[in-house]
Amino acid sequence: MSRYVQPMANLIEQLMRLPSIGPKTAQRLAFHILRTPRESVVRLAEALIDAKDKIIPCSVCGNITEEDPCSICVDDQRDKALIAVVEESKDVLALERTGEFHGLYHVLGGAISPMDGIGPDDINVSELLERLKQHTVKEVILATDPNIEGEATSMYLAKLIKPLGVRVTRIAHGLPVGGDLEYADEVTLARALEGRREV
Repeated sequence: MSRYVQPMANLIEQLMRLPSIGPKTAQRLAFHILRTPRESVVRLAEALIDAKDKIIPCSVCGNITEEDPCSICVDDQRDKALIAVVEESKDVLALERTGEFHGLYHVLGGAISPMDGIGPDDINVSELLERLKQHTVKEVILATDPNIEGEATSMYLAKLIKPLGVRVTRIAHGLPVGGDLEYADEVTLARALEGRREV
């Protein structure tokens, strides 16, 4: 970074701290910011600070919110007997976009990953179990990512939840709409077969 003047080097270094931003992308973003009118840069900086200052986790579900509890948790139209457990707040947005889910959510804040030093105590598992002890929830849908960490988290949660007498389901995994069978990997095809349903 020494070939840049110090303010530019600092900007690139800070941009590289963002996920999926490597040195080349950070440099492109930094040069874009320099070409952008000052008012736009100020609005970006203000939006960053505003988001950091005003967004908090919901004390009930862990989703991001400005008001506590969040608008989903206080919505009387939601099915209080159904909770979808997701890894991150972005997953709540993904499920909400479908318009098909009308229950509540529980955001874990990550997934169990021993390789990364993340265990059950590092995510919101105890908070979920406390919610389930209120005996209003009839089904928990495990909607964690379909990767090793997501699967491990789902299996761990299922073992904890089933003894509570709550139905535990897992979102189906399979082929994307518009995809070709020949390009699907074996695990995806196997999941698609397991998740088949009658038509």
